[in-house]
Amino acid sequence: MNALVAVAGALVAVTALPYLAFLALYAWVRPEGSPADKREAEPAVSVVLPTYNESGIVETKLDDLLELDYPMEKVELVVVDSSDDDTPERIESYLADREYPELTLIREDERRGLAPALNDAYAAAENEMVVKTDCDSYVADDALRVAAANLADPEVAAVTGRNAEVLGGSEVEAGYRGVQAHVQTLESHLDSTLIFHGPFSAFENDAVVPIDPNSLADDTELALKIRRGGDRVVFDPAVRYEEASHSDFGKRRLQKDRRGMGLIRLLVQHRDALGKYGNYGRLVLPFNWWFMVVSPWLVALGALAVTAAAVSVVGPAGLAVLVALAGFVWLGQKDLLGPLQAIYAVFDSQVSLLHAAVELLRGKGDGTWEVDEELREAFD
Repeated sequence: MNALVAVAGALVAVTALPYLAFLALYAWVRPEGSPADKREAEPAVSVVLPTYNESGIVETKLDDLLELDYPMEKVELVVVDSSDDDTPERIESYLADREYPELTLIREDERRGLAPALNDAYAAAENEMVVKTDCDSYVADDALRVAAANLADPEVAAVTGRNAEVLGGSEVEAGYRGVQAHVQTLESHLDSTLIFHGPFSAFENDAVVPIDPNSLADDTELALKIRRGGDRVVFDPAVRYEEASHSDFGKRRLQKDRRGMGLIRLLVQHRDALGKYGNYGRLVLPFNWWFMVVSPWLVALGALAVTAAAVSVVGPAGLAVLVALAGFVWLGQKDLLGPLQAIYAVFDSQVSLLHAAVELLRGKGDGTWEVDEELREAFD
């Protein structure tokens, strides 16, 4: 057998094996919904909202929060703001004639990054349940009640949810979130999930601990630390939110690459958790290490190896492999792959994770975030 063909086949097999094992485990466990022993609860809630130059959308976000099916007298809104526009004034004006929710407004003199801002906001939050949400997202009206029902389970100290509708119509992101929801459901039934989502994450106040000021994955880091503290952190698909996203390959890089950098760095920082904390360290973390750290490099090497093998067998015509890959990417970013769209979404995430790894190796990445005006238009 041609040596290049053998190498290419081996790379493809090694890359695919953990995914096949995951599919087999999913078929065996058949997870559904949240694993928490949910029960009705109505704790006092602190909603943490970090803002930066949100004057164009903050009132829409406040409308969304006030429409939640929850008694507003049990809600405090903790805003931590680093804007150089009139965002804080708009918030104060909006709530001026309302008795509830109570407003705690933390004004930052300088923009330090999201993680330090959140640490201050969490420290100021006084209520039993702490909910973090983003300004450019919508939250389902029953989200607080569903989250509270999960946290009523004494073993669960944090819960996150799913992007029920991708604003802006990105089929790429919708496909990826669909795959991710299945992954996180299985993780939660095995033990706990890894990734927590900025548009909606809820925590027991007593479980909240400070996060790394340089964190690029603040919500996930807090959840990971809570799991290391002994409590479960779960994904409940019944907790729903809406967030905007791009399909265009280039436009997605800013949004996806920063998330990838944060998650990779977090996994490396907490590598000592591998093998510990029950199935979290034995199964959940190893699979995420594979997906985020190892697999992206193997996918890239596999594409090169398959191309080289094809050229070695059929000559220059073997370059058709790269042409086919380019066509797959083009069709995928145009949302034209139909049932294969979810596969493209996973491939797209591997590209982001590879780029994120390279950027981290180059010493890039800080805790500030850039405003994507196009996505904000989709939200508004």
